[in-house]
Amino acid sequence: MIQGELTTLGLGRTEQRAYEALLREQADGADELAQLLDLPRTQLDEALERLVEHGFARPPDPSSCEGDALPHPAAPAAAIRTLIHRRQAELHLRSAELARLRLAADRLAGDADAPGGDRGRVEVVTGRVVAERAGRLLEGAEREVVILDRPPFTALDVESLLARGVEVRAVLDRAGLADPDRVRALSGLVGRGLRLRVAADVPARLVAVDRRVTLLPPTDAAGPRATALVIGDGLLCGVLLPLFEAVWERAVPLPAADGSGTRTGTGTGAGTGTALPGPGAALPEPQRELLALLAAGLKDEAIARRLGVHVHTARRRISGLLESLGARTRFQAGARAASRGWLDDGPGDGQGCAVCAGRGRCCGSSPS
Repeated sequence: MIQGELTTLGLGRTEQRAYEALLREQADGADELAQLLDLPRTQLDEALERLVEHGFARPPDPSSCEGDALPHPAAPAAAIRTLIHRRQAELHLRSAELARLRLAADRLAGDADAPGGDRGRVEVVTGRVVAERAGRLLEGAEREVVILDRPPFTALDVESLLARGVEVRAVLDRAGLADPDRVRALSGLVGRGLRLRVAADVPARLVAVDRRVTLLPPTDAAGPRATALVIGDGLLCGVLLPLFEAVWERAVPLPAADGSGTRTGTGTGAGTGTALPGPGAALPEPQRELLALLAAGLKDEAIARRLGVHVHTARRRISGLLESLGARTRFQAGARAASRGWLDDGPGDGQGCAVCAGRGRCCGSSPS
């Protein structure tokens, strides 16, 4: 079953079961669906309302039998894309708040230089002192360190933190995957307990220690004029930790090198055990086409007709793709594919459905 994806999107296991049942048209009415899912009718009604609220379904037709009519499920790709855009908007808002925080910190730092100034909330460190201050913060960590990192990447002694039993969560900007040595080093740290995820366009660099103090490293490469900020409790709790959590929620785990989780590599087919590229990399056309058909909600027979293969062949390819994504359901596969940027193409000429993205004309297909 889906765990992290629906939690990130604001839904839960009950909503997932109801949504998948709607997609498969397993019931003709709400009472029948409640019995099928072994749920109280009131709990099912609440789950269906949340699906409509989050864009995963449309309300029942007004002409339908009142009280027992079911909502109409939306295509997974469209619903997931809408929620991803909503989460990105929230992230941009947090980034804007962080920018305002930097301006406020600069003003506070200026006031601190005046007689009687308050130096307790914001500390400005420059040049070589930045690395020394970061080292002292990490040495004092007792429970948790969270990190957002983007170019120029921050050099931190994470291994010592893990050796002391400190929990470390980090989100690395996707640009960091371009360096094979960095990826190998990070994979080794993951094996020692580092919880690492990757995201596109990480909005800022920060290191937060025990949820009480955080370091905002220099935005440019280290140098004699590089300036960092050390911020205390009052400002930290309101902006910086929610910013980290927002980025963490939309990030994906570092592609595993040992075959666990989502398989990554250079495979080009869509069969069982096919290797997939890493997040953001181009997806081979056969896999992309199959993902688009699944995300559009088409049934096995319709997918087989679209691919020009026997239905058993289509099902075998679907099973292989789900296995490669480490997904147990088609919706989970769509969520993971969308989070990796494989279903994000915007509309173009003649694109009326997710199935025909990039083809120049729409086939007019629908999930039914």
